[in-house]
Amino acid sequence: MTERTAERTAERTAGRATGEDVAETLAAMGPRLRAAREHRGATLTGVSCATGISPSTLSRIETGRRKPTLEVVLHLAKEYGVSLDELAGTAPAPADGPHTSQLRVSALQRFGDDKVVLPLTRYVGGLHAHKHVLPAAVEPSARPRQVSHGGYEWLCVLYGRLRLALGGQDLVLAAGDVVEFDTRTPHGVANAGSDGPVEYLIMFGPQGERLRPRTPPAPAPPTRRPPALAR
Repeated sequence: MTERTAERTAERTAGRATGEDVAETLAAMGPRLRAAREHRGATLTGVSCATGISPSTLSRIETGRRKPTLEVVLHLAKEYGVSLDELAGTAPAPADGPHTSQLRVSALQRFGDDKVVLPLTRYVGGLHAHKHVLPAAVEPSARPRQVSHGGYEWLCVLYGRLRLALGGQDLVLAAGDVVEFDTRTPHGVANAGSDGPVEYLIMFGPQGERLRPRTPPAPAPPTRRPPALAR
Protein backbone atom coordinates (compact mmCIF):
# COMPACT_ATOMS: atom_id res chain seq x y z
CA MET A 1 0.00 0.00 0.00
CA THR A 2 1.46 3.38 -0.99
CA GLU A 3 1.58 6.29 1.42
CA ARG A 4 -1.10 8.14 -0.60
CA THR A 5 -3.40 5.10 -0.57
CA ALA A 6 -2.95 4.78 3.19
CA GLU A 7 -3.87 8.45 3.62
CA ARG A 8 -7.03 8.02 1.55
CA THR A 9 -8.02 4.92 3.52
CA ALA A 10 -7.52 6.81 6.79
CA GLU A 11 -9.61 9.71 5.49
CA ARG A 12 -12.46 7.40 4.51
CA THR A 13 -12.33 5.63 7.89
CA ALA A 14 -12.38 8.96 9.72
CA GLY A 15 -15.29 10.09 7.58
CA ARG A 16 -17.28 6.97 8.42
CA ALA A 17 -16.52 7.40 12.14
CA THR A 18 -17.64 11.02 12.02
CA GLY A 19 -20.82 10.03 10.18
CA GLU A 20 -21.57 7.38 12.80
CA ASP A 21 -21.05 9.90 15.60
CA VAL A 22 -23.44 12.35 13.94
CA ALA A 23 -26.04 9.61 13.43
CA GLU A 24 -25.80 8.59 17.10
CA THR A 25 -26.15 12.21 18.23
CA LEU A 26 -29.21 12.81 16.06
CA ALA A 27 -30.80 9.50 17.12
CA ALA A 28 -30.39 10.38 20.80
CA MET A 29 -31.61 13.97 20.40
CA GLY A 30 -35.29 13.02 20.01
CA PRO A 31 -35.69 11.58 23.55
CA ARG A 32 -33.77 14.55 24.98
CA LEU A 33 -36.06 17.03 23.22
CA ARG A 34 -39.10 15.15 24.45
CA ALA A 35 -37.74 15.07 28.03
CA ALA A 36 -37.00 18.83 27.90
CA ARG A 37 -40.52 19.57 26.64
CA GLU A 38 -42.16 17.37 29.27
CA HIS A 39 -40.07 19.00 32.00
CA ARG A 40 -41.61 22.34 31.04
CA GLY A 41 -45.08 20.78 30.97
CA ALA A 42 -45.49 21.92 27.37
CA THR A 43 -47.63 20.24 24.74
CA LEU A 44 -46.67 19.77 21.12
CA THR A 45 -49.38 22.28 20.17
CA GLY A 46 -48.04 24.85 22.64
CA VAL A 47 -44.47 24.48 21.39
CA SER A 48 -45.73 24.73 17.82
CA CYS A 49 -47.47 28.05 18.57
CA ALA A 50 -44.30 29.41 20.22
CA THR A 51 -41.82 28.29 17.56
CA GLY A 52 -43.79 28.01 14.35
CA ILE A 53 -42.75 24.36 13.95
CA SER A 54 -45.73 22.12 13.18
CA PRO A 55 -46.84 19.58 15.82
CA SER A 56 -46.38 16.74 13.34
CA THR A 57 -42.78 17.79 12.69
CA LEU A 58 -42.09 18.05 16.42
CA SER A 59 -43.58 14.61 16.98
CA ARG A 60 -41.55 13.03 14.18
CA ILE A 61 -38.34 14.57 15.56
CA GLU A 62 -39.05 13.37 19.11
CA THR A 63 -39.78 9.82 17.91
CA GLY A 64 -36.70 9.65 15.68
CA ARG A 65 -38.58 9.58 12.38
CA ARG A 66 -37.12 12.89 11.25
CA LYS A 67 -33.70 14.46 11.72
CA PRO A 68 -33.82 18.01 13.12
CA THR A 69 -32.12 20.83 11.27
CA LEU A 70 -29.82 23.25 13.06
CA GLU A 71 -32.46 25.99 12.79
CA VAL A 72 -35.06 23.76 14.47
CA VAL A 73 -32.66 22.74 17.23
CA LEU A 74 -31.79 26.39 17.93
CA HIS A 75 -35.48 27.31 18.21
CA LEU A 76 -36.23 24.40 20.54
CA ALA A 77 -33.15 24.93 22.73
CA LYS A 78 -34.24 28.53 23.26
CA GLU A 79 -37.86 27.55 23.93
CA TYR A 80 -36.90 24.84 26.46
CA GLY A 81 -34.14 26.83 28.13
CA VAL A 82 -31.44 24.22 27.54
CA SER A 83 -28.07 24.44 25.83
CA LEU A 84 -27.11 22.89 22.52
CA ASP A 85 -24.49 20.85 24.38
CA GLU A 86 -27.22 19.32 26.56
CA LEU A 87 -29.28 18.36 23.53
CA ALA A 88 -26.28 17.02 21.62
CA GLY A 89 -24.86 15.11 24.59
CA THR A 90 -21.61 17.08 24.71
CA ALA A 91 -22.22 18.99 27.95
CA PRO A 92 -19.38 18.66 30.51
CA ALA A 93 -20.13 15.97 33.07
CA PRO A 94 -21.01 17.45 36.50
CA ALA A 95 -19.13 16.41 39.60
CA ASP A 96 -20.32 13.23 41.23
CA GLY A 97 -22.75 13.80 44.07
CA PRO A 98 -23.38 11.50 47.04
CA HIS A 99 -26.00 9.57 45.09
CA THR A 100 -24.43 9.60 41.64
CA SER A 101 -20.89 8.43 42.32
CA GLN A 102 -21.57 5.18 40.52
CA LEU A 103 -23.23 6.79 37.49
CA ARG A 104 -20.97 7.57 34.60
CA VAL A 105 -22.56 10.91 33.87
CA SER A 106 -20.55 11.57 30.72
CA ALA A 107 -23.25 9.69 28.79
CA LEU A 108 -26.17 11.17 30.73
CA GLN A 109 -28.10 14.32 29.95
CA ARG A 110 -29.25 16.73 32.65
CA PHE A 111 -32.10 19.21 32.48
CA GLY A 112 -33.24 22.13 34.61
CA ASP A 113 -34.48 20.05 37.56
CA ASP A 114 -31.38 17.78 37.48
CA LYS A 115 -33.43 15.12 35.72
CA VAL A 116 -31.08 12.79 33.88
CA VAL A 117 -32.01 10.98 30.67
CA LEU A 118 -29.89 8.22 29.14
CA PRO A 119 -31.07 7.07 25.68
CA LEU A 120 -30.53 3.32 25.27
CA THR A 121 -31.51 2.94 21.61
CA ARG A 122 -30.19 4.69 18.50
CA TYR A 123 -32.31 3.26 15.71
CA VAL A 124 -35.15 5.08 13.96
CA GLY A 125 -38.69 3.80 14.43
CA GLY A 126 -40.09 1.13 16.71
CA LEU A 127 -39.76 1.05 20.48
CA HIS A 128 -37.48 3.58 22.12
CA ALA A 129 -35.78 2.79 25.43
CA HIS A 130 -34.26 5.25 27.83
CA LYS A 131 -33.34 5.40 31.51
CA HIS A 132 -34.38 8.33 33.71
CA VAL A 133 -32.95 9.46 37.05
CA LEU A 134 -34.69 12.00 39.30
CA PRO A 135 -32.79 13.45 42.29
CA ALA A 136 -34.09 13.26 45.84
CA ALA A 137 -36.97 15.63 46.59
CA VAL A 138 -35.82 18.53 48.75
CA GLU A 139 -39.34 19.12 50.04
CA PRO A 140 -42.74 17.49 49.43
CA SER A 141 -43.74 18.35 45.88
CA ALA A 142 -47.12 19.22 44.50
CA ARG A 143 -48.87 16.79 42.20
CA PRO A 144 -46.61 16.19 39.18
CA ARG A 145 -47.41 18.32 36.16
CA GLN A 146 -49.10 16.15 33.57
CA VAL A 147 -48.61 15.95 29.81
CA SER A 148 -50.24 13.83 27.11
CA HIS A 149 -49.17 12.77 23.64
CA GLY A 150 -49.58 9.90 21.22
CA GLY A 151 -47.96 6.56 21.92
CA TYR A 152 -47.78 3.79 24.51
CA GLU A 153 -45.40 3.57 27.46
CA TRP A 154 -44.02 0.78 29.65
CA LEU A 155 -42.31 1.97 32.85
CA CYS A 156 -40.31 -0.05 35.40
CA VAL A 157 -38.84 1.40 38.61
CA LEU A 158 -35.26 0.22 39.18
CA TYR A 159 -34.41 2.02 42.42
CA GLY A 160 -36.18 4.31 44.87
CA ARG A 161 -39.82 5.38 44.88
CA LEU A 162 -41.58 7.12 41.98
CA ARG A 163 -44.81 9.09 42.17
CA LEU A 164 -46.94 8.67 39.06
CA ALA A 165 -49.95 10.90 38.42
CA LEU A 166 -51.88 8.98 35.77
CA GLY A 167 -55.16 10.59 34.83
CA GLY A 168 -57.03 10.92 38.13
CA GLN A 169 -54.91 8.29 39.87
CA ASP A 170 -51.94 8.89 42.17
CA LEU A 171 -49.59 5.90 42.45
CA VAL A 172 -46.37 5.43 44.40
CA LEU A 173 -44.20 2.81 42.70
CA ALA A 174 -41.30 0.99 44.34
CA ALA A 175 -38.36 -0.90 42.83
CA GLY A 176 -39.66 -3.74 40.68
CA ASP A 177 -43.07 -2.18 40.09
CA VAL A 178 -44.17 -1.96 36.45
CA VAL A 179 -46.94 0.07 34.80
CA GLU A 180 -48.00 0.50 31.19
CA PHE A 181 -50.41 3.02 29.74
CA ASP A 182 -51.60 4.88 26.68
CA THR A 183 -49.70 8.17 26.73
CA ARG A 184 -52.77 10.04 25.53
CA THR A 185 -53.77 9.73 29.20
CA PRO A 186 -52.38 12.76 31.09
CA HIS A 187 -49.38 11.63 33.11
CA GLY A 188 -46.51 13.04 35.15
CA VAL A 189 -43.83 11.75 37.51
CA ALA A 190 -41.86 12.95 40.54
CA ASN A 191 -39.49 11.49 43.09
CA ALA A 192 -41.62 10.24 45.99
CA GLY A 193 -38.72 10.13 48.45
CA SER A 194 -36.25 12.51 50.03
CA ASP A 195 -33.54 9.99 50.90
CA GLY A 196 -32.11 9.37 47.43
CA PRO A 197 -32.68 9.42 43.68
CA VAL A 198 -35.22 7.33 41.83
CA GLU A 199 -34.19 5.46 38.70
CA TYR A 200 -36.64 4.07 36.19
CA LEU A 201 -36.64 2.51 32.74
CA ILE A 202 -39.03 3.56 29.97
CA MET A 203 -39.95 1.70 26.79
CA PHE A 204 -41.92 4.05 24.56
CA GLY A 205 -43.77 3.16 21.37
CA PRO A 206 -44.45 6.41 19.47
CA GLN A 207 -46.95 4.67 17.19
CA GLY A 208 -48.53 2.65 19.99
CA GLU A 209 -46.01 -0.21 19.73
CA ARG A 210 -46.02 -2.51 22.76
CA LEU A 211 -43.82 -5.19 24.26
CA ARG A 212 -44.70 -8.65 22.96
CA PRO A 213 -44.27 -11.51 25.48
CA ARG A 214 -43.12 -14.65 23.65
CA THR A 215 -43.48 -17.05 26.58
CA PRO A 216 -46.69 -18.01 28.39
CA PRO A 217 -47.30 -16.49 31.83
CA ALA A 218 -45.74 -18.47 34.67
CA PRO A 219 -48.30 -20.73 36.38
CA ALA A 220 -49.57 -19.60 39.74
CA PRO A 221 -48.13 -21.52 42.72
CA PRO A 222 -50.43 -24.23 44.09
CA THR A 223 -52.74 -23.11 46.85
CA ARG A 224 -52.12 -24.86 50.13
CA ARG A 225 -55.11 -25.86 52.18
CA PRO A 226 -54.95 -25.08 55.87
CA PRO A 227 -54.50 -28.18 58.04
CA ALA A 228 -57.72 -29.69 59.32
CA LEU A 229 -58.48 -29.08 62.97
CA ALA A 230 -58.32 -32.13 65.19
CA ARG A 231 -61.69 -33.21 66.49
